[in-house]
Amino acid sequence: MSVFEQKARQILGKADIEIGGNQPWDMQVGNPRLYSRILRQGSIGLGEAYMDGWWDAEALDQFFDHLLRTRINRREPWLQKWLLTTLATLTNRQSFARAFQVGEEHYDLGNDLYEAMLDPTLAYTCGYWKDAKTLEEAQIAKMDLICRKIDLRKGQTVLDIGCGWASFAKFAAERYGAKVVGTTVSKEQVVLARKRCEGLPVEIRLEDYRDTKGSFDHIVSIGMFEQVGYKNYEVFMRKAASLLKEEGLFLLHTIGGNRSEVRTDPWIDRYIFPNGMLPSIKQIGASLEDVFVMEDWHNFGADYDKTLMAWHANFQAAWPTLAPKYGERFKRMWEYYLLACAGSFRARKNQLWQIVLSKRGVPGGYRSLR
Repeated sequence: MSVFEQKARQILGKADIEIGGNQPWDMQVGNPRLYSRILRQGSIGLGEAYMDGWWDAEALDQFFDHLLRTRINRREPWLQKWLLTTLATLTNRQSFARAFQVGEEHYDLGNDLYEAMLDPTLAYTCGYWKDAKTLEEAQIAKMDLICRKIDLRKGQTVLDIGCGWASFAKFAAERYGAKVVGTTVSKEQVVLARKRCEGLPVEIRLEDYRDTKGSFDHIVSIGMFEQVGYKNYEVFMRKAASLLKEEGLFLLHTIGGNRSEVRTDPWIDRYIFPNGMLPSIKQIGASLEDVFVMEDWHNFGADYDKTLMAWHANFQAAWPTLAPKYGERFKRMWEYYLLACAGSFRARKNQLWQIVLSKRGVPGGYRSLR
């Protein structure tokens, strides 16, 4: 047994993960070079080795649940961590010049992939499973909850920053009679979103939030803030405030982290969400000062575990039709993404927040809805 393997077994053992064990979360190793690769490269090495077929686990979501509960993920190679943190500090990786990169590399992968993986609403954010039995029910419940939280009325205007395939825009227009402007940085999303909203009072724009103009009764941003970046949080908030009418409400729906960071996981950054990062409570709070009044803060992060597992089940079921276009290495990358994230939410490392904001405070107080 090599020194690298001994060290890997020691570290994983603290998370109750056994190499070659019989539990669903145990690691099965197919290439002995894995150990040195992980210890030298951290999360990049772990993820790329999985994509290359060097290791597996019967239940990858459980593997990450065990791994992340012990905070082993913080033990990155120090040089890699220092370089990535320095890069994030010295540069603005979410600048206007980079705004469309995530659209091109992630959301433009192919509408066929997302139509197969998501439910019929095409919502690509956490569902609300309080009373839901299916993924579609959970997504409809989430969108209805948002409409109720902002007290959406017929004929009111709503700006949806990061509208995706228009799941919320379509829902708000059909169910609540709202007039919606949706913005996205993905060309593929624009094409399908416009098609889905034909005949509805919905306008879909291909633009970065910094370019948006208008005046709106309410604003929502559902699963887009993760691409804003800590250097731009205050810019984002001040832009939203400039677009929101005085008595309006702004609902921010975002994944959040338990500690303040200036970068994201290196593997996620390279393969899934380039230039993304998760905000912390502290970072969001600082960006709100002298801009908004925080009316309500709702955490239902555990629901993202169920959502991701449902997406994974859909993806696996649809794979025979997707395989010729995407290939086996993509399959392993995508299932690693979905199941690693599910494990992260299950371990409560990541959260899902819905934050309701007003410009001057709701007269008499805001009534929280759940």
